[in-house]
Amino acid sequence: MHCPFCKSEETKVIDSRLASEGYQVRRRRECLNCNERFTTFESAERNLPRVVKHDGRREPFNEEKLRKGIILACEKRPVPTEHIDASINLISRKALGVGEREIPAKVIGEWVMQELRSLDQVAYVRFASVYMSFEDVQAFKDIIDRVENDLTPEMLKNQLALLVDDTDKKPH
Repeated sequence: MHCPFCKSEETKVIDSRLASEGYQVRRRRECLNCNERFTTFESAERNLPRVVKHDGRREPFNEEKLRKGIILACEKRPVPTEHIDASINLISRKALGVGEREIPAKVIGEWVMQELRSLDQVAYVRFASVYMSFEDVQAFKDIIDRVENDLTPEMLKNQLALLVDDTDKKPH
């Protein structure tokens, strides 16, 4: 490891700890030439599969693109950043766990919908409307009916209402 201060190749590790929920190693180093200290992070090389798009194009799995899509769906919703990060990590681990060199974009989209469904109903419907290319209002109504009817009691407890009844202004 080269020292970022004097560029010397002679450094020693003075402390190592796990970071990022055990997916990285944080190393505190000291340069043997200039005695400056610095921190490095080491992580395993991940060979995420390539994503096969609907039109047949292939592109590298892009965690940042995944993050942007989920954040956009959750915009102005009370979804903690930690939950979004956990969902992104889970989807990335699923992609690694498939063990294939390529994975259809449709599979990743389904994983995102599963995660959003457990995080927030509105975010789920937002993502579904784009992902499933809703053509009319009936498609929205169908997905809303399905979401409201299929939630487990645990999911219901953690969700805000999807619709508000105009007569009593209370969520249902």
